[in-house]
Amino acid sequence: MVLRSLKSCLWLSCVLRTPKACFWSTASGGLIIQSVSNDVYQNLAVEDWIHDHMDLEKQHVLFLWRNSPAVVIGRHQNPWQECNLRLLRQKNIKLARRRSGGGTVYHDLGNINLTFFTSRKKYERMENLKLVVKALKALRPQLDVHVTDRYDILLDRQYKISGTAAKLGRTSAYHHCTLLCNADKFVLSSVLKSPYKGLKSNATPSVPALVKNLFEEDPSLTSEMLLDAIAEEYAMQHQIDHHINLINPADETLLPGISNKTKELQTWEWVYGKTPKFSVSTCLNMAYKDSVLDVKVNMDVKHGRIEVCNIDLPEQWLPPGLYSELVKSLTGSKFCPNETTTLVTTLLGVCPQDHELHSRWSLLCENMVMLM
Repeated sequence: MVLRSLKSCLWLSCVLRTPKACFWSTASGGLIIQSVSNDVYQNLAVEDWIHDHMDLEKQHVLFLWRNSPAVVIGRHQNPWQECNLRLLRQKNIKLARRRSGGGTVYHDLGNINLTFFTSRKKYERMENLKLVVKALKALRPQLDVHVTDRYDILLDRQYKISGTAAKLGRTSAYHHCTLLCNADKFVLSSVLKSPYKGLKSNATPSVPALVKNLFEEDPSLTSEMLLDAIAEEYAMQHQIDHHINLINPADETLLPGISNKTKELQTWEWVYGKTPKFSVSTCLNMAYKDSVLDVKVNMDVKHGRIEVCNIDLPEQWLPPGLYSELVKSLTGSKFCPNETTTLVTTLLGVCPQDHELHSRWSLLCENMVMLM
């Protein structure tokens, strides 16, 4: 283990001083690489870079990576539908949208990620998953693990320990999957539960499943053992050198243009703006003094921005001019609590200096922000 780590370090110091072409051509036929970063955006950017720049007709790649706490949604998913965004913000958990399809997953350091890169012609996700199962069996023969027709890996015939997603390009393809080792299941179940009501969308929904950590089944396992076992099985099946090469996803000399890819994956326009069109139709039950006020809200959201906004308020509750200014300001704005808070704060400044009006206005705005 120490020897392999030393070899990896020597390899890294070497490639940082050599042209990128030398690095990618060091191994004929196949390559096993592992990210030294735990940043979800950097690691997803590496996937994009390999897919866009490597000749996968000549070389196949296994990419190993782990992330600090993050929720990763599929290319065609709706984050408001898939997770608890308020809780993510409170816990400082990152939200990322990947370029592959599939469902939403929670990542932390107790979760291993594997990406198999090939040419489109050689793309075969079932074989990749069988490889993972074979590696697990070689490590712990007593483990009851198998691949399903839905391309999941189940433990004990009922617990999902791995989910799958893929991106198929014109000539290149990749398949990535997770492996639950020792993830925080309480956080996982909390953040992947959407509290948003009245949301209608054609976005791809995730399919809930029972999950279990491999370490619950066998506490003697470690993430490093699993990574090594998978790398060894991959090397054996593809007849390549069993050597895990470390890469730094922030290194422009090794991965030219990687910084721009990373930045793009962090933008609001990508994470939220790529959400398929959806609508929100709900009723706000606002407690005011000794009564409860029902306020109906209908919004259409396209590219993450409010396209149509209707708020059905009881007559005389707010001056018509103030109400219409709110609707006007929200239309075209981001469906986002920060932007909405800024908008309503600005409007509050032009609100008549009346304590009652201020109270009503603040209550409505507070509830509108909570919708997002």
